[in-house]
Formats: sequence, C-alpha cells, structure tokens
Amino acid sequence: MKKNIDPASLASYIDHTLLKPEATVADIEKICAEAREHCFASVCVNPSYIALVAKELSGTGVTPCCVVGFPFGTHTPEAKAAETAQAVAEGAREVDMVLNVGAAKSGDWDLVERDIAAVVKAAGGKAGVKVILETCLLTDEEKVKACQLSKKAGAAFVKTSTGYSSGGATAHDVALMRAAVGPDMGVKASGGVRTYEDAVAMIEAGASRLGASAGVKIIAGPSCGCCCEGKGY
Repeated sequence: MKKNIDPASLASYIDHTLLKPEATVADIEKICAEAREHCFASVCVNPSYIALVAKELSGTGVTPCCVVGFPFGTHTPEAKAAETAQAVAEGAREVDMVLNVGAAKSGDWDLVERDIAAVVKAAGGKAGVKVILETCLLTDEEKVKACQLSKKAGAAFVKTSTGYSSGGATAHDVALMRAAVGPDMGVKASGGVRTYEDAVAMIEAGASRLGASAGVKIIAGPSCGCCCEGKGY
C-alpha cells in the first residue's frame, strides 16, 4: 500500500548532504541555511567542514553529521577511530562510517566487527554511528551479515551507499536491511534518492532516514510528469 506522505513531513527524514570534494565554505553555509529553513534531520559533510557545520547549526535542532573512512572504507580501524574522535570533538553528533567492504568480501567478519566497534567506541556515546554497507558491492547474504554485526557492535543505523560506487539505494536492499536489524535500529537509504517519489519508495521499504543532496527538491512534492521535467524549467 502506498503511503500518503505530506512532502513537508519528509524533511525530518533527510540528511541534507554535500560530500563533493570541490565543495566550498559558501556551499556548506548554503546547505546549513537550507537545513535550518526546512528543519532537515541533519547536515552531512566531509570531516574538514564539521566544525563549521556544528557552528552553523548550533541551537537549531538540526544534527551536525560527518562521514568517516569515506568513500572506500579501506582505512584501518585505528584510523577510523581517530577520525571519529576528532569529528566528535569538533561537534559531530552523527558519524557515517564506511564498512571495510574488502574485509566483508574476504569473509573476515572479525575485522568488520572490530572496525565498526572501534568507531562506536571512539564516538563515546556522543554521536550515533551509521554503517555504510555499499550494498551494490555485496551479496544479500553479506548485507544481512553486515547488518547483524553493525547491530552487535552498537551502531545506531545501517546505511545503503556512499553514492560513489556502482549503485545506490534500492527498495530491495532497504527492505532486506530492515528485516535484518528489526524495528528498533535505523536504516538509512542513500545514493540516488533524488525525488519525492524516490523518498516515499524508500520509506515504504523500511527506511527511517534518507541521505540526499536534493532535499529541497524532494520536499517540494511529487513531480508533475509533464514535459518540463528534467529540463530545468
């Protein structure tokens, strides 16, 4: 059954995201202003901007968020932990870490769990940890195992994608992840969530958070389906 979701209510699901390497201070200030105006859930940026974001969002109710081990997840647990500790000290209250995908593909689940646990420990209860699985690179069995270990290690969310690999969020993966973690853990759909329709589909599949750079467009509501769509009119 399709959910009848008021577009404006979607704002509380959205991590308003800007992770492009060429992002400027002015760009970050702009997305923080948009997040304040629309009451998005968080602003998610690269670690070098988290202090600025924390300052811009102070007292607003919008959460400062940054990525760790981004975008490939190939950093050591110790490096991710150090990055996390610095981000939290600079104001991050959510941390989106990238899973060690190579370890998962190699069946080294002890390393995967240790990696996640190191970040959770470094967050020290001051920041919720989201684990980015990069689902397009994993089998369904690997996705389920990664979800289970994320939950065991104390993460707050599992997340589909970085947006930098060969695919993004799908309703299938979101539903699979929701089933794997149960009703009490967060599931974040990220990567390719660009429209109101995309957002609703992910929420219907079980997402409790959406990562998107198109948050303002999403909360504008359903696309009109007319000939101007996609032409910038």
